[in-house]
Amino acid sequence: MQVVASPADLVKVRMQANGRLVSQGLKPRYSGPIEAFTKILQSEGVKGLWKGVVPNVQRAFLVNMGELACYDHAKHFVIERKISGDDIYAHTLASIMSGLASTTLSCPADVVKTRMMSQNQGERAVYRNSYECLVKTVRIEGVRALWKGFFPTWARLGPWQFVFWVSYEKFRHLAGLSSF
Repeated sequence: MQVVASPADLVKVRMQANGRLVSQGLKPRYSGPIEAFTKILQSEGVKGLWKGVVPNVQRAFLVNMGELACYDHAKHFVIERKISGDDIYAHTLASIMSGLASTTLSCPADVVKTRMMSQNQGERAVYRNSYECLVKTVRIEGVRALWKGFFPTWARLGPWQFVFWVSYEKFRHLAGLSSF
C-alpha cells in the first residue's frame, strides 16, 4: 500500500517544507498540492514521484511490526500480572504501549524518509540513498537525531492505536471470538 500512496506522501512532505521557505521570507515552491504534484512530475518525471519510497515502505513495516507484536505481548503482560482483566483498561494500556513501540521503531525511518523526500531533483542531492542519509545524519547530528519528531509522531500514532485496538477488541468480543 505504501508504494501506491508514496506520491501523495511526497507531495505532503514537500508542501510541509514550504513552511520553512515562507518563514525565511522566501516564496514557497508550491501554491497547493496539485501544483506540487504537477511541478514534481514535470521536473523530476514519473520516477520522481516515488522519491523516498524505500524508506517509506521501511517505515510502514516498522510501524506494523511494532504495533502488532507489541500489542499482543503488552496485553498478555497486563492480564497475566493481574494489572487488569481482559477489558478496556487492558486494551487501553496495551494500545498505549503498542503506540510507543511503533513510534520508537519507526521514527528513524521516518526521519530518513522525510529527508529523502524533501530534497528536490533540481537541486544537488544531499543523499544518494536512504543508507547514506542514515549514516550522514548520525555522523553529523548524532544518534538522537533519528528520533526527531518522536513526541508529535507518538501523539499521532497513539490515538490511532487506541481507536484501532479498542475497536478491534470490541468487534472481536461481539463476534464471540476468544481473546487468545
